[in-house]
Amino acid sequence: MEIIQNIMLGFSVTLEPTNLLYCFFGCFVGTLIGVLPGIGPLGAMSILMPLGFKLTPVGAVIMYAGIYYGSLYGGSTTSILVNIPGEAASVVTCLDGYQMARQGRAGAALGISAFGSFIAGTIGVIGLMLVAPPLAQLALKFGPPEYFSLACLGLTLLVYLTSGSVLRALMMAAFGVILGCIGQDPTSGASRFSFGITALLDGIGLAPLVMGLFGISEVFLNIERTFAKTQLYERKIKGLLPNREDWANSIMPILRGSGVGFFLGILPGGGSIISSFASYAIEKKLSKHPGQFGKGAIEGVAGPESANNAGSQGAFVPLLTLGMPPNAIMALLLGALMIHGVTPGPTLMFKHPDIFWGVICSMYVGNAMLLVLNLPLIGMWVQVLKIPYKVLFPMILFFCIVGAYTISNNPADVYVMTAFGVIGYLMKKFGYEPAPLILAYVLGPILENALRQSLLASDGSFLVFVTRPISATCLSLTLAMMVSSIIPSLGKLRHAIPKEEN
Repeated sequence: MEIIQNIMLGFSVTLEPTNLLYCFFGCFVGTLIGVLPGIGPLGAMSILMPLGFKLTPVGAVIMYAGIYYGSLYGGSTTSILVNIPGEAASVVTCLDGYQMARQGRAGAALGISAFGSFIAGTIGVIGLMLVAPPLAQLALKFGPPEYFSLACLGLTLLVYLTSGSVLRALMMAAFGVILGCIGQDPTSGASRFSFGITALLDGIGLAPLVMGLFGISEVFLNIERTFAKTQLYERKIKGLLPNREDWANSIMPILRGSGVGFFLGILPGGGSIISSFASYAIEKKLSKHPGQFGKGAIEGVAGPESANNAGSQGAFVPLLTLGMPPNAIMALLLGALMIHGVTPGPTLMFKHPDIFWGVICSMYVGNAMLLVLNLPLIGMWVQVLKIPYKVLFPMILFFCIVGAYTISNNPADVYVMTAFGVIGYLMKKFGYEPAPLILAYVLGPILENALRQSLLASDGSFLVFVTRPISATCLSLTLAMMVSSIIPSLGKLRHAIPKEEN
């Protein structure tokens, strides 16, 4: 009965006219920010931070939350239509969503993305309502050894993210780990791989890196194709809604992605980005036709899009119940609440139940708003495909440059984005996939910090990783995945040797 009373309190707060307006404004701005490549929810929330100071605490958080999960809805649109992740969590959607668009199925890709996001968001909100306290307790059990093992497990997913050479994927992963180490050493403060360049002391930002590898590089490639008189978008767009076959192929990836995304969203360092990568890897591993991934498999859109939206809901669990932000966006929300004199943590649901339950219930209302906002607008976004590329690519470059600059108001980010645009162009020309690089870049610092903290706490003993149950389980899964990926290669080699001898 208490949970029902709390939910009724939450909806009574959410359905107040002013809070409904803040929710709608946040969802609309979030969708717009997600569609426009480069800006991202963090940049948008930073720009709108002064506006939130004049709102009530619950109104401000409802608006910021709407921008966050709204941007994940909108980010898929740009990824599918022009192969540019409007938001970093939509990187994986580029792999199959863009290929579906080029095959004339942009409507189906956008439709399954919207429905999958709504279903995952709803599941995430229900999970947040019912099991937030127990899940928060589970997250408390994750120490440095568990995070190290989880990062190792994430890196092994690289094998399943590539549709080409595993060796090249591992090379990209190594490059990504090195990029993640650029900047100041987190323990000693010493400069690493900065080569005396002041702008690199804070490391390479994720947004400029992603924008360069996926946005600028695609512009370069398409300009080259345009000069070769190749028409990219001459297919007729039809079928704006997924058909029965699409639903049959997508429903299980949506449900699996929702579960994976919600769980990983709770963990610090997990969030929407790793959730989408993990979902893509799982779907590719479970698929009867893994070779279709990267060539327009709808499962490669449904799973990751569901995972990143469920991950955004899960990220609120440690923030609201522990006062621990699992990512930079939640850290910004933590700061906004503290400015209003509200301290998130275990006492929040008792001292400020209107904020705790009002924000949770606003997410359900917001997800419904986003479904209504997105489905009627799918046709409009699809029209982007019909814009001549000579008109489209200057706009893409403009938004990328503005987005890279406005995140930290640092011109160096524009140079970094351009440099990785050239690198991404060369990678695509020579058959090197950027997705493993991005995943390794995100996981590298987590892996390093967790390893150091674990060894410091255990006086240098590596047994700490196998004596703790959760860590040992993750390492066992890592070993099993590595063996399963090596055995097929050994089998092929064994059959190839007799042929060479004959």
